[in-house]
Amino acid sequence: MHLATMHGEVERFRPTAVIIDPVSSLMGAGQQQEVQAMLLRLVDFLKAQRITSLFTNLTHGRMEQAITEVNISSLMDTWLLLLNTESNGEYNRQLYLIKSRGMAHSNQVREFHLTNDGVHLREAYVGTGGVLTGSARLSQQAREIAAHQERREEIERTGRALERRRRQFEAQLTALRTEFEAEEEEFLKRLDQAQNRERCFDEEKRQMIVNRQVPLRPETGE
Repeated sequence: MHLATMHGEVERFRPTAVIIDPVSSLMGAGQQQEVQAMLLRLVDFLKAQRITSLFTNLTHGRMEQAITEVNISSLMDTWLLLLNTESNGEYNRQLYLIKSRGMAHSNQVREFHLTNDGVHLREAYVGTGGVLTGSARLSQQAREIAAHQERREEIERTGRALERRRRQFEAQLTALRTEFEAEEEEFLKRLDQAQNRERCFDEEKRQMIVNRQVPLRPETGE
């Protein structure tokens, strides 16, 4: 009766998408094998009609043990697992993509929020202890922001200290260059004075030699 009713509704409305929410509630309408057979025929019918279908199911237990009571997960092309996890005195919603046929998909557990603007999926935030959500995520983000700010301030302090050291070095270098130029000028001045004295001495010596020479007698040639 359920299958016939759903066939009739689909043929009457001709929808582009059908949602069965939740599949697990059908377990109270009949035996497990009957429910499984009915859902199998419904899935085949919807695929034949090229209608997108979304089935929800309430599961219990840990994430890696999540199974459907009617065992139809193998019929689904994509299987999303939604979790409510308790941490730090609050419940946080998480999403995990168990499988998706024919397409690449992430293996990360992602946090999502239900807001006035719809469902917001947040980027995975991995801390030292694993994936962080809720207030733990905000607390870790605040610590990382503070640590980043501290590192940036340390870099700026180091840069200012290096700049002061560079200015000191340049000042010392300028002072040494000025001192060297003054000493060089004094040395060149003394060198020029010494060369002038040496030239004067050579000129005086040459003049003395000229003055001491005896002139020859022109009539005798002696």
